Amino acid sequence: MAAPPTRIGLAGLAVMGQNLALNIAEKGFPISVYNRTTSKVDETVERAKKEGDLPVFGFHDPESFVNSVQKPRVIIMLVKAGAPVDQTIKTLSAYMEKGDCIIDGGNEWYENTERREKAMAELGLLYLGMGVSGGEEGARHGPSLMPGGSFEAYKNIEDILIKVAAQVPDSGPCVTYIGEGGSGNFVKMVHNGIEYGDMQLIAEAYDVLKSVGKLSNEELKNVFTEWNKGELLSFLIEITADIFGIKDNKGDGHLVDKVLDKTGMKGTGKWTVQQAADLSVAAPTIASSLDSRFLSGLKEERVEAAKVFQSGGLGEILTDQVVGKEKLINDVKQALYASKICSYAQGMNLIRAKSIEKGWDLKLGELARIWKGGCIIRAVFLDRIKKAYDRNPDLANLLVDPEFAKEIIDRQSAWRRVICVAINSGISTPGMSISLAYFDTYRRARLPANLVQAQRDYFGAHTYERTDMPASEAMESSLSPPALSSSPRVVIRTALASKNSSSSLPSTSSSCIGEYIYIVHPDSLLPHPSEPNPSMEVSITSDE
Repeated sequence: MAAPPTRIGLAGLAVMGQNLALNIAEKGFPISVYNRTTSKVDETVERAKKEGDLPVFGFHDPESFVNSVQKPRVIIMLVKAGAPVDQTIKTLSAYMEKGDCIIDGGNEWYENTERREKAMAELGLLYLGMGVSGGEEGARHGPSLMPGGSFEAYKNIEDILIKVAAQVPDSGPCVTYIGEGGSGNFVKMVHNGIEYGDMQLIAEAYDVLKSVGKLSNEELKNVFTEWNKGELLSFLIEITADIFGIKDNKGDGHLVDKVLDKTGMKGTGKWTVQQAADLSVAAPTIASSLDSRFLSGLKEERVEAAKVFQSGGLGEILTDQVVGKEKLINDVKQALYASKICSYAQGMNLIRAKSIEKGWDLKLGELARIWKGGCIIRAVFLDRIKKAYDRNPDLANLLVDPEFAKEIIDRQSAWRRVICVAINSGISTPGMSISLAYFDTYRRARLPANLVQAQRDYFGAHTYERTDMPASEAMESSLSPPALSSSPRVVIRTALASKNSSSSLPSTSSSCIGEYIYIVHPDSLLPHPSEPNPSMEVSITSDE
């Protein structure tokens, strides 16, 4: 049938795209759909008829698709990140007019979104990068939406997003305008990084309960079902309980035991860890989950390694420990909860650091609110996080929020017991272990970092600060250089020179064979522009 001008268009009809289109139509907004493979268009229109004769109108060519949407046009893309997005933009924008809006709903690298927003602005078009979380079911029935970019573009579609997003009774629709530029994509990326950490921690809880506690799949299902009634109530705990109950339809036993222990990934977890490193934000729980996926991918190597070590008497489980099952279950529950606090704290700190760098002014409490429903990491736990940031928007770390601090203190003994049991059994718990290390490091007023900095100064003259002097007064190198030996060394001699006069360098005697003398201007090494410029005499040995 001929379609009247529709309210919105959607291009890209894989399952996520189809489901989001049906969700939009079901909420009362007529929608035009387009896909380069036209059979997907017909499939979507047929689904719309079967699922309630929904107002979905299909188009096989981009021009008629774009022209079918009312002005100012709003078109969502759900295509693979990277080059396919650029190609889709090129195809659609040829028929769009000034004031029209394109929204990328994929998992895109945030800098690509910022590049595209600028390019679209030159054409008079508006652009949003919108994170969509919740998987296929979320897209169909209510996802968590994280739009960032043009605020004008957001206002053009706000009424649709508010109805399409997941609805949480006590806090409203799971959507908000995130901020400028690529902020929506960045927040979705970190959301996925937290998701990596969450999934790894749950897998470790499973491993300890199964390998040490000898729980059957039926018992594991009951445990996770019970956990999902309290503080660990969440989508991931819920589906984990379901997984333990699924029988293998191609053989005996449970399906989970037949699934290959090799975890895939699409890249957002890696991006999260790279950004944490770039911003000097510690995110070890998330990083450990990524490392665990890398190691899981070495399936063939691990099988061969197991043979080598088993031949030497080292089995997969080092020792069968006698443990009280109920006590272990409770301890693992406490360890899992405490580790989750650390993982979310790291993710929130990463978002804040990027927000400061980019001037996005992101509201962490509001992000926790829109993650309470629809998305993969949705959990009752997030309401606690929102309240923590509501109490103190400038909270340095979730660990020092009074309520979370008390909860970690109450659980830290059980946390340590679980890790000790795992270590003694030869079971790796990288997520839980590094989360505890993160907590123990953060809570200590003094760390052994003083020795590391002394070492850096000793071999590289990197300077250091003293505890008995103001922090602003960095000291020049004063630790003795290594004694003359066959080991290579670096000797740096400095002489302060007036800005308006030349100064000869101190006399130098060669004290080792193969020593070369260089004169450098070290403004970048000693950044004190208000002081006289130093000249430096550097002795560099062969390996430097």
